[in-house]
Amino acid sequence: MPIDPYILLLLGTVGIAALLPARGTAADVASGASTAAIAFLFFLYGARLSTREALDGLRHWRLHVTVLACTFVVFPLLGLAARGLVPVILTDPLYQGLLFLTLVPSTIQSSIAFTSMARGNVPAAICAGSFSSLVGIVVTPLLAAAVLGGSAGFSADSVVKIVLQLLAPFVAGQLLRRWIGGFVARHRKVLGLVDRGSILLVVYTAFSAGMVQGIWHQVRPVRLAGLLAVEAVLLAVMLALTWYGARALRFGRADRIAIQFAGSKKSLAAGLPMASVLFGAHASLAVLPLMLFHQMQLMVCAVIAKRRSLDPEAEDGSDATGPVSARESAAATRTAVGTGPRRG
Repeated sequence: MPIDPYILLLLGTVGIAALLPARGTAADVASGASTAAIAFLFFLYGARLSTREALDGLRHWRLHVTVLACTFVVFPLLGLAARGLVPVILTDPLYQGLLFLTLVPSTIQSSIAFTSMARGNVPAAICAGSFSSLVGIVVTPLLAAAVLGGSAGFSADSVVKIVLQLLAPFVAGQLLRRWIGGFVARHRKVLGLVDRGSILLVVYTAFSAGMVQGIWHQVRPVRLAGLLAVEAVLLAVMLALTWYGARALRFGRADRIAIQFAGSKKSLAAGLPMASVLFGAHASLAVLPLMLFHQMQLMVCAVIAKRRSLDPEAEDGSDATGPVSARESAAATRTAVGTGPRRG
């Protein structure tokens, strides 16, 4: 299974934060810069998403409800069930981070990329990831308040901060898409550096705060190994539920692929700024499970997508559940050509 070079950059950023953490004025500057970078990132998300694609995607409401249920109902329930692993396998802070991981929205770029690679319903993946991110801006803080309680600094002010940092830039990007959408599409690779650079900046800021507070003394290697094992089981359960559950709901193959990749993932780009707002100085431990899960989902889903692309069903558009409609298959092909796989 390939290791994404970007994960090495993430680990390197954690190392730099450990050796040279931002303090005092430098910490304030880094925090402000990371907030601005994430806002710009979601502005680009808004500029990239075609309004027509979003409206077309609304017609496929069963698929989107299924993905949202996986993301904001099934995942959190599994997270709550993991409470029984404390303190034998997980410490309470690591469990809080794991629980927060189950509350964040799905990804956008990687869901599209893997769905396209596996010859699934790409328009559905675009809309499902986008809808999940928008819903998560409000739902994730509310769920955090309900299940994390005092562990997360939830307040009306925190919701306002998250909305202003994530939703407002997205809406601005949508409003300006008519004038800048073409530019964004032509410079997708260059602007992709903004995606990754902004996340690295947030990681550095969060882990710097953790080093200054001295919270890393709470984590031992054996606990990290236990966390990885728990996350591997969590990912395996969600991949199985999204695939076979979608079959039980009588979705076609192309839709099942979109459901599996959009419904089993968690967004690092959305989760990091939310954790910074909700957990403050303790955000580094809160996002550690999310960072590990992010790499794990990329590695595993890359293998699954490659295998799905080689399935005989991918050639004739049918599977055990039934044939995929010609209209759906054609729409997926047209959008895959126009959109192309994105990484994230």
